Amino acid sequence: MKALVSHGPNQPFSLENVADPIPGPGEAVAKILACGAGLTVQHVKAGRSPVPFPRILGHEISAEIVETNGDCGNIKVGMPVTAYFYLTCGHCKFCLINRQTLCKNFGGYIGRACDGGYAEYIKLPAKNFVPIPETLDIYKNPAEIGVICDAIATPYKVLRKGRVAPLDKVAVFGAGGGLGIQMLKMARWANCHVTAVDIDTSKFSACLEHGADICVNAGSNDAHEALMDASSGGFDVAIDFVSSTKSLEMAVASLGIGGRLLTLGGGVVLMQISNSMQ
Repeated sequence: MKALVSHGPNQPFSLENVADPIPGPGEAVAKILACGAGLTVQHVKAGRSPVPFPRILGHEISAEIVETNGDCGNIKVGMPVTAYFYLTCGHCKFCLINRQTLCKNFGGYIGRACDGGYAEYIKLPAKNFVPIPETLDIYKNPAEIGVICDAIATPYKVLRKGRVAPLDKVAVFGAGGGLGIQMLKMARWANCHVTAVDIDTSKFSACLEHGADICVNAGSNDAHEALMDASSGGFDVAIDFVSSTKSLEMAVASLGIGGRLLTLGGGVVLMQISNSMQ
């Protein structure tokens, strides 16, 4: 098969012919329809995330199962799928309480610990393939569906970890970025009052189109006052996709009593802060 192979940090991809993957017991092979190019890939390319080279990167896939081996659960040939990023055991304490990144038998990440989706085919443990519902046409919209496992799953996890509830006042810092836009949509879906915060005002029209009630320019001199006005005195939840010193300080200062700050600076960290602690 053809694949884009990475041979090291800061090197261009090399289009090569490599051996077709052969599934072992409990594994499946899928034909790639599309694969996204997110920040995870850029970290590897820049050398910020070490991997054993050579490596086929990419994990945001839409694909169709073409071969299985042994007990693969509900994964069948012909099934449209995407992929779950983490290689976990599925049965340890942390997997069972939905803390998979703490898995006691953690095997790494797709596209890092094993070859990913920048190829014609991908081989994974069958449990890492996620069936796509029939209501989504993977053959008509492969690129859009391929990012569900990342750009949609991450904001959804934020809603759960932040205990976001209807009518909460939510601020999204870095709202104009790829994850920020999806977070605006998710917060709107959760029936919240949503404030988009960004330094690039050219992104405000997109933010308003995708769920924001109000946009605030984080680079303006009156940004704090604007956030206080937008939240009527403080947000219930502030979500920071920038996670710089300045953005974190601004987000904390914008919280109301009992407010929650979630920062995605390499991982989700949840802190609960009240006015008495500011």
